[in-house]
Amino acid sequence: MPPLPFDTSVADVRVFLTLGYQARCMKLHDISIQVPDPLLEAAKRLAASRDVTVGQVFRAALSNEIRRSTRNAKTPNRADEQLLAPLRALLAVDFGRTTGWEDLQSRLQSKGYTLREGGGGLAIHSYPDGVRLCKASELGHAYSSLMRRFQRPFPGHSHQHLVNRIIPQYAGSDPEDIDLIEPF
Repeated sequence: MPPLPFDTSVADVRVFLTLGYQARCMKLHDISIQVPDPLLEAAKRLAASRDVTVGQVFRAALSNEIRRSTRNAKTPNRADEQLLAPLRALLAVDFGRTTGWEDLQSRLQSKGYTLREGGGGLAIHSYPDGVRLCKASELGHAYSSLMRRFQRPFPGHSHQHLVNRIIPQYAGSDPEDIDLIEPF
């Protein structure tokens, strides 16, 4: 939590608020909270500028905080940065030096990871147990970039429309009929 922008050692001022949703049909309840002088003064200035009561300012702030805390800002399967940074560093050389999908899978599996289809892209899973860890794009390796680099889709990936859009010369061809010559 960021530090408060005022000195919290100031004597607290008791403020009585009627809290509840702003809907007229809801029953409102009285509660008591203590706030430092600077916070109360700031709330009064805000209330005056909006032509509302201090209670309405606090209800709106509380309502917004509850809504923010119950809404997940991240995508549902997004990994935490504490996992991503070390994993990104651990696998960077493998993603950088790989010569194709099979080589990449081999490199990842030797370190206990594997790639699998994940929605329209790829996900990193632990190997061999298969626990999903993160999206490959969260490590900086989007499926479209890897597909463009290897000039072929990830083996068995179900989203063929991506292939047709990203590798136009691949559209309509049989993946087994393409000879791929990669630069050294």
